[in-house]
Formats: sequence, C-alpha cells, structure tokens
Amino acid sequence: MPAPSHDPVHGAVPGSGSVFAESGDFATEISDIADGDALGLAELHELDPDQVASPRAKRRLGLAFWIASGWFALVALAALLAPILPIDDPNKTVARPRLAPSSAHWFGTDALGRDVFSRTIWGGRISLVVGIGSILLGVLIGGAIGLLAGHYRGKVETILMGFCDVLLSFPALLLALAIVGFRDNRDVSTIVLAIGVVSIAPVARLVRANTMIYSQREFVTAARSLGASNARIMLREVLPNVVFPVLSFSVIAVAVAIVAEGGLAFIGLSVPPPTATWGGMISDGRNFLADAPWISLAPCFILFLTVLALNLAGDRLREFFDIREGAL
Repeated sequence: MPAPSHDPVHGAVPGSGSVFAESGDFATEISDIADGDALGLAELHELDPDQVASPRAKRRLGLAFWIASGWFALVALAALLAPILPIDDPNKTVARPRLAPSSAHWFGTDALGRDVFSRTIWGGRISLVVGIGSILLGVLIGGAIGLLAGHYRGKVETILMGFCDVLLSFPALLLALAIVGFRDNRDVSTIVLAIGVVSIAPVARLVRANTMIYSQREFVTAARSLGASNARIMLREVLPNVVFPVLSFSVIAVAVAIVAEGGLAFIGLSVPPPTATWGGMISDGRNFLADAPWISLAPCFILFLTVLALNLAGDRLREFFDIREGAL
C-alpha cells in the first residue's frame, strides 16, 4: 500500500483524518479555538459577572477618587504653605470678636477676634501631621508584627498576636487618653504616639491575614524550594503583595486618626492653646452656636470634607486593588 503523500501547500497529509485537513490552515484553526474560548467567557460573564471578568472591563479609579484626592491634596498643600500664604496670623486679634463672615474674613472671627479662615488652614497642619504620622507609626510596627506572625506561625504567632489582643482589649479612646495622661507634655509627638499605639493591633491583624494567604501561594513555595531564606521570602515575595491592602486601609485609617485627634482636642487633651487645631476650634465655638455658629461650623465642615474624601479614596483603592488581584 503506497504511503500517503504530503501536501506542500496545506501542510497536511490527505486522508490522514487530521482536524486540520478540512480547513487546511493551522492559523485558522487556532483563531477559531480562541474565538470559541472568548465567546464562552463572554457568556459566563453574562451569567455571573462577579466571578468572570469582562474582557472590556476597564480598571479605573473613577471620577470620585480623583475629586476626593484633589480635595485632600488642596487641604494638605494649603496646610504646608500656611507660613507663606497671604493670610492673617492665626493667634493675632485682627477684628472685633464674633464678626460674621465677610469678604475681609471669609469664615468670620472667633470669640477673641482671630480670623477663623487663617486658623482653619493652620489647624490643618496639626490634624494632618497627627493623622499621617500616627498611622505611619502603626503601619511600621503593626506591619512588622503581622508579617512575622503570619510567616513563622507557632509560638511566634501566639506571642505577637497575644500582644495585639491585649491592645485590642482596651477601648481605643481610653487607651489614647491614658497615654496622653501619663505624659507630662501634650505636644504633637505625644498625640502621634497615643493614636499610633491604638492603630498597631488592627494593622497587625490585617497584615497577618494577608501574609498567611500569600505564604501558601505557588511563588512562595517555589522560592522556598530554591533555598530562599525566610527574610528574603518575607521581603521579596510576601511584602510586595501585602502592601496593596495595607495602603487602602491606611488611607481610611488616616481619616479615623484625624477624627480621633479632633476628639482629643475637643475635650482639651490635644495640643494646648493657642495652637490652632480643628478639634480645638470646634470646642472653642461650642458656647457661641446661637449667635456665632461659624466659629465651630467652619472647621467642622472642613474636617467633614477631608474625612469624607479620605474614606472615598480608601474605598475606591480597595476596590481597585481587589479587581487587579482577581484578574491575575
């Protein structure tokens, strides 16, 4: 029986029963298979959009994120440039007390005749420094605790997470009040320390949970099989993946820290007068709400918008990183 001849044009053996014999084009067959897979994924996406990502889905942060980020950047920039901005001295009496808002004093004056707009800008310096500094302290210490506890497990995890459980057993506000009360001075560093200690345990639990997840992934197993040390695995393999959820959590935590500083200032346990803080300004005007509500409402409104912007940005970052992680 003669051997089947090879077709030099179509690259197939006639009569061999190959799936490519009918079409005669390998590239066409591959394209058909790819089109079928794409169609199947599209149909699955229509049935369950949460489990199957659409090929046309665009990963964008959205307009709300950029508006929120723009507002926070504006507040931070104004607070940073407060010494060189053409505004009044925040502690100098510039007009008669409780002057209503006008073109000369946009937010009016307080009970001592100080410009509320100027004090609001200067007060943002304390609030932002405390908010960012305290969360940075919590992320550094809590992140290290969570990374070690999630990677080593065993006794290390028991000791470290037991320490975090002790911190969580104290009410956050009472713990901050205790730290401020035991310190002789009430400067910015004391407030940062008080709120930073409160934020250690939540950050540690978040980092530990994500470390336990990524420590079981294939790339960590491969790195361990190649002889990588524990330090290299934690710093080079696990940490870059843990950064994203911690980042989104930190943005929201900064908003919580700013509110916490305002609460301490409202009860007189933050930076002492005459230094301007948002919480202190709200407290100063609470006795004049009937005839001069702008003294409290102006810093309260700025505080509200700043916290809202941070919450919106943090939520959007969390959703954005979840989409990216699910697509890998």
